[in-house]
Formats: sequence, C-alpha cells, structure tokens
Amino acid sequence: MFSKYAETAKSNIFSNPVSATSGSNSELKSIKSQRQALMPAVSEDYSCEFGSLKYYALCGFGGIVSCGLTHTLVVPLDLVKCRIQVDRAKYKNIGNGFRVTVAEEGLRGLTLGWAPTLIGYSMQGLCKFGFYELFKNIYSSMIGEEKSYLYRTSLYLAASASAEFFADIALAPMEAVKVRMQTSPGFARSLGQGLSKIYTSEGISGFYKGLPPLWMRQIPYTMMKFACFERTVEGLYKYVVPKPRNECSKAEQLVVTFAAGYIAGVFCAVVSHPADTVVSKLNNSAGSTPIQAARELGMKGLWAGLGPRIIMIGTLTALQWFIYDSVKVAFRIPRPPPPEMPQSLKDKLAVKQH
Repeated sequence: MFSKYAETAKSNIFSNPVSATSGSNSELKSIKSQRQALMPAVSEDYSCEFGSLKYYALCGFGGIVSCGLTHTLVVPLDLVKCRIQVDRAKYKNIGNGFRVTVAEEGLRGLTLGWAPTLIGYSMQGLCKFGFYELFKNIYSSMIGEEKSYLYRTSLYLAASASAEFFADIALAPMEAVKVRMQTSPGFARSLGQGLSKIYTSEGISGFYKGLPPLWMRQIPYTMMKFACFERTVEGLYKYVVPKPRNECSKAEQLVVTFAAGYIAGVFCAVVSHPADTVVSKLNNSAGSTPIQAARELGMKGLWAGLGPRIIMIGTLTALQWFIYDSVKVAFRIPRPPPPEMPQSLKDKLAVKQH
C-alpha cells in the first residue's frame, strides 16, 4: 500500500516542486540545476524518499519526540490548569494554584502525572504527525494537484482531522489516568496505581469515557494547529521573510517554523478550550457524562483556565513544530517548501486573462 502512495506522492504539490513540474527531461534537469544553484544552504541528500514507508515512520518518530517531550515539560502548568478547571474555589488563578499545590504537596507534587503524560502524548504524536503526512498525500492524490493547491486549506483541515481521530484513541487511556491523578486528591501516586484503580472500578470503558469530548477538544485543536501553521508559514515566506525559503539556512527556516507554530498555538488554545475543560471535569467525576459536565460548569466555567492554557498551548505548539522540523533536519527527511501553483493552473489562468 505504501509503495503505491509513495509513487502518487511524488507528483502532488506537497512533494519536491521539481518533480511536480510538467515538461521534458531536459527541461526538468535545467530547472533542477537552477534550483540547486539557488539552494547552497539546503542539502538534497535525503535519507528517504518522499512518501515512502520510511518517510512516514520517521515523521511519526518526529511526532513522538515533539509531543511526548513538550507535554511532559509543561506537566506543572497542565496540572494547575486542570485543577483550576475542576475546583475554581480552591485554585483561584494560576499563581494561587502553584502556591496551594506546593504548600500541600511540595515541589514534587507539581510533577504528578508525568508518566501517563509522556506515554500518552508520545503515542498521540506518533499518530498525529505520521498520519497527517499520510492523509495529506492520499487526499491530494485523490483530488489532483490543481484542486490540492486551490483548496489546500480544506485539505490541511481534512488530513489533520483524520489523523487526530486515530491519535486520540491512542491518547485516551493515558489522558484518563493523568487527569484523575492530577485532580482527585489521593487517587494515585503512580501510573500503575492509576491504571489498576480505573480498571477495577470502571473496567475498560473507564479509559475511554472521555474519548468523545477528547475528540471535541483535540480535533478542532489539531485542525487549527496544522492548517493555521501551514498557511502562516506560507504567508511568512511570502510577506515577511526578506528572501525566498530556498535561500534561507536551515536555522533561519527553523525560526520561521517556531514563529508560525506560536501563532497557530494561540488560535488552537481558544477554539479547543471549552472541550478541554469538559474533559478535565469528566475525568474527575465518576459516572458523569459530557453534557452533565458542561451543564455543571456553565458558560463561565467552560472558559476557566484559558489564560494559562494560551501560554501553555502557544509555547507547546511552537516547540512541537520546532522539534518536529528539527528532527526532519537531523534525520535528513524531505522538507518540501510551501506549495506552489501548478504550471497547468498557471497556463489556464493565463488563457483566461487573454
């Protein structure tokens, strides 16, 4: 199956633009030589072929590193955010939340839930980034390069939603344990204890009861994360960066990646926050349903903890894109530039203008 998609991936607008250009072999060689002359800072010595099984596997590995590492680093902030969401009376704001937690549990209390966070979000990152690259190429090949360019934002949204659907199934069990550990005093001090308690009291369904609201939170978040990032990168190179991407060094390209990631992260936090609050409340209340949790929280309660979440998600998203792109650089994975209008579409527009 992957060999089939590797072949189709070569000709879509997200691969090397040289391979998607129509023309004779001599024309292609001429274009490639011109392109290489303009790219002294960008190596063409890739470790795998774009769209190959190894390509998707390495992209998945990049997702593991970026998501697993970043989410684990912000566990203290995530812990306080979750506690504000489920007990606003006790944890009034982010500063108060840190003070109360340290006073009651010591500094070590801020690391509660790090194990399920590391495992859960590593699995989510594997599916999120690996499947995104796969679905993006599959959908692009299905509709053709012209429609892929014209409707690329919709394509980013569809590919990211598809990827996140599977990523959340991988994340749900660890997310249930993490939230319960962080918001239910005395529930468990380790991953093993948390898994055992949930399974004993609620069975397998206890690990997945938060899946529907998790989809409600994560799918809009991921759609915004990928679509906003892709279009922001495109816009930064077009309107802000003073030189073409192929003339930028890898370090300069990574700076653009970080900036675009932070911008995308702010939007991500806002669109997904109400569902995130419901997830925290739901996993904290045994036997509750998403609708019951939302009603209990009320409209104001659904937006509790938005401030720390914007800080957390903005930084998190920027770092994830930066790490993911850095992994691509380190492992010499193909990093195609933003898509360009196919020559066939340019020709059609030229004919219409005459």
